[in-house]
Amino acid sequence: MTATTGQETSQSRLPNPAALVPELGEIGQALFKATGNDSVPQATISLVQLRAGQIVASTYLTVLHTGNLRKAGESEERITAVASWRDAPFFTDAERAALALVEAVLTPNPHGERVSDELYAAASAHYDEKALATLTLAIGQIGFFIPLALIGKPLPGVAPAQQWRQ
Repeated sequence: MTATTGQETSQSRLPNPAALVPELGEIGQALFKATGNDSVPQATISLVQLRAGQIVASTYLTVLHTGNLRKAGESEERITAVASWRDAPFFTDAERAALALVEAVLTPNPHGERVSDELYAAASAHYDEKALATLTLAIGQIGFFIPLALIGKPLPGVAPAQQWRQ
């Protein structure tokens, strides 16, 4: 087994996980179906997943979700401002609530629980129960793929079929 370093690698560190664990494809499809139920705008889900990639410092995930947002027609201002969403004028209150939720879930809170009653109430003001469940699943979806991105280290901007070690 060869160790990879920095940018000199031309493939993921892991072999294709979907070939090793075929159920991965089914899980991924189920998650995409569950989050694609139209109760939360796809743009919001993509913004949340981009923010998650930023929080865990995954170039692969940030490039992937930035590209998805561009393909969906999102403005460069909104995409760029995800990193500083709290004071950026480009987001709706509902999007801010969603971004606050993903940050709370993925960031330790030394002063108490990660998702406070106040934060939940703020999100509930913008999302009905189905939308909140969907948003929760969208955070879980990116959470499911974070270990594959961090451990497997797929190449940013390269299609999975072109980079997985065989």
